[in-house]
Amino acid sequence: MPDYHDDDLPTTPLDFERQPPEAMQARADGLLTALSRRRSVRHFSDAPIPLDVVRRCIRAAAQAPSGANKQPWTFALVTDPQIKAKIRTAAEQEERSFYGGRAPQSWLDDLAPLGTDAHKPFLELAPALVVVFAHRTGEDGGKNYYVNESVGIACGMLLASLHLCGLATLTHTPSPMGFLGRILDRPAYERAYLLIPVGYPADDCRVPDISRKPVDEVLVEF
Repeated sequence: MPDYHDDDLPTTPLDFERQPPEAMQARADGLLTALSRRRSVRHFSDAPIPLDVVRRCIRAAAQAPSGANKQPWTFALVTDPQIKAKIRTAAEQEERSFYGGRAPQSWLDDLAPLGTDAHKPFLELAPALVVVFAHRTGEDGGKNYYVNESVGIACGMLLASLHLCGLATLTHTPSPMGFLGRILDRPAYERAYLLIPVGYPADDCRVPDISRKPVDEVLVEF
């Protein structure tokens, strides 16, 4: 039985269907194959995308667990070309400062194989941007719990959902990101957490030739 402290707490039956092991294995293999193909894309097509797919993926991400079920997130879907242009201008200003002296050389050395710089045309070219905001407090000033962890889980679910639905994404974190709250007129208790361009990759899109760590370097069993 669940470890509830009070039998009078409101509950609902769990909607869960146990799968046979062979079906579970097939699904796990399919997910591994599909998610292994996900890459961060910086060369987007400007072709329109089905925005209702993006909205449904956001709804899926919003099912993520969160500390005390506070759901401390806002997902801002931006498609207006003028707003995207403002975001690009502000992001590139911060990135020029980052690449031009604020970043330590060790960080720049680690970024070098990825070929990134302060030029961010994808912020205008991608048909949609999703800006994820974390709520430092509740709207009423109340406390939120495990905000970074909760919003991070939701972002992971969003990236996986968009990829599995056939859309390309990029996790972009210009630092600092306060300009996003100002441009989108978000309340003070919301803090920009992640900027995600969404679209189709350009026909000639290429990505850095990188690999993932083998499983024996990331999995420890006891």
